[in-house]
Order: sequence, then C-alpha cells, then structure tokens
Amino acid sequence: MERCLCQIIDTLRNKGCATEDQIKEVLNEIKKELHRRETLGQAYLERRKIIQEKYIPKHPQIFRLKEEYLSPDFISLVNFCQDSNITCSDVIEKIKNGPAEKCYTLPVFTEEYCKLMMEELEHFENSDCPKARPNTMNNYGVTNFIKIKYRSIQVILNFQHINLVSRNCPRRILIPLREKYLHSITAHLYPECGGDDLDSHKAFVVKYKMGEDLDLNFHYDNAEVTINVALGKDFTGGDLYFGDMRTKHNAQTQYKEYQHVKYTGLLHRGQHMHGAKPIHSGERYNLIIWMRSSKIRNKLCPMCDNEPELIETVGFL
Repeated sequence: MERCLCQIIDTLRNKGCATEDQIKEVLNEIKKELHRRETLGQAYLERRKIIQEKYIPKHPQIFRLKEEYLSPDFISLVNFCQDSNITCSDVIEKIKNGPAEKCYTLPVFTEEYCKLMMEELEHFENSDCPKARPNTMNNYGVTNFIKIKYRSIQVILNFQHINLVSRNCPRRILIPLREKYLHSITAHLYPECGGDDLDSHKAFVVKYKMGEDLDLNFHYDNAEVTINVALGKDFTGGDLYFGDMRTKHNAQTQYKEYQHVKYTGLLHRGQHMHGAKPIHSGERYNLIIWMRSSKIRNKLCPMCDNEPELIETVGFL
C-alpha cells in the first residue's frame, strides 16, 4: 500500500497538485473512495433488503424478461448469430455499422417496453427507498451491480448514480439478456477482447436533463464490451463522440460522432475512448451495460493495466 501511495502522489504532482494541502485533499478523497468500494457488497445487501420489503413496482410485469419485450429485428439477429456456420463477416454484413471502428447499432427493446421501463425508473426515483450512487462521472441515473470479482484503484474520482435492485432485476432481466441474447452477437464481433466469454456485468441507467447532468467527459469503460441503449425520451443534442482506443496515444485523433436513436443500442469495445456532448433540450435515459470477461480481466486490470488482486466479497450474484 505504501508503494501504491507513493505512485499516486507522484501522479498527482505530475497532474498539477503543487502543494502538500492539495495532495492531502486528494488522498483523503481516494481513501473515502477505497472505503466505499470495500463496503459496496454489504451496503448492497442492506439496500436490497429494504427495497424488497418496501418498494411496490408500478409495472411488476417488466421485471422478468420476455421475448415480446425485444425488437423482432433484434431476435432475428440473435437467431442468425446462433447459426454455427456463420462467420464474423456474415454478422457484420447483417448489422449496421456505427460511428467508429467496431461500433455497431442494433434495435434491442420495443418502444412499449422502453416506455414502461422509464415509468418504473421515475417511480423508483420518487420513492423513499435507498438509492446508491456509485459511479464517478454522472450525478443522475440508476445502477445495478452484477458479479464484481475484483478491485482496482483509480486516482480520478467523483461519480454518482441511483441504485435499483428490486424484484430480482439482475436474475430476471439483465442476466438473461446478456447470456441468452447479447452473448450470441458479441461472441462473433469481439472475440479478441473477451466477447465470446462474457460472464458478468454492471448495468445502470443514466439520465441527462436540463439543470442536471448535461454531458459526459471523455473516458473509457470498465468493461470488455459495452452496450448503450437509448430508452427515450425526447431531446436534442447529447451526441456521443468516439476517439481512439485507450492504449493508443494519438495527438491527431479524429473524433467520430453518433446521434442517439430511441430504442436502439450501440455496441462498442469498453476500452474505446468516448464522451457525450451537452444535451440542448428535453430529457434522455440510456441503459448502459458494461459486460465483462473474468478470463480477460483476472489477468490484467482494464483500468490500471496491473495484475489484479482478487478479493472475495459479499452481496453480488
């Protein structure tokens, strides 16, 4: 730990922390964040117990994934990908190319299901149930943790989100979505970064609204593969922009933009640098699923490029 602190202090000085007071202030923030991460599992169990006892869903039927909630085009693509004779090139011909290399767009949910989901999210936000905000770049949104298997330390901290863990949402919606449907697609499109071996995920909903979160700084995800689904509502602005991969340092980066399409998902590699431009009007909700491969990340942490220290924890599926 002492060696780690020395490395952090050196990094802070290189980033512009000129005084001991500035370094001390950031180190205190880091210690708070480490404590938060170390107690995430127990805090999750406590919130889940309260929510399961108190929360009354507005649309209880949406908490179990049914094929009727999925776009017919999405189901058709999944069925196509499950054919043992097809290749990656066949899938790429079938799917729409996104704004940058190895980015793809695809319909995921029906319009009706997206509307019900947004109504449920607003209903939960307005309830007196506990909400966790464990992210470091958005102040508004809803999160759900699945199978976090490791810990990494980051210097840049600051994120918040609202946690929705009621009605076994992970087991009945998110895990089937990843295992039964998305895996068939990602196995063809992203085998080189674990797309054929995604065994866990973190899912959350972010909300952008005038007077709240407007944009999102340039970043990469703690994921091997990410899907970002625009649930709605009506809005202008808020386009995503993509640069290079995290490991590629290019002063001449050409940014590619993507305009959200309601009820449509955008697939991309988690290490692909990206951000969101300011929203100009209205309000938008996006479901984001960071899909992860233990086979990949247990060898090398995707956030710090070090061999991870695996720590057992409680509270996660």
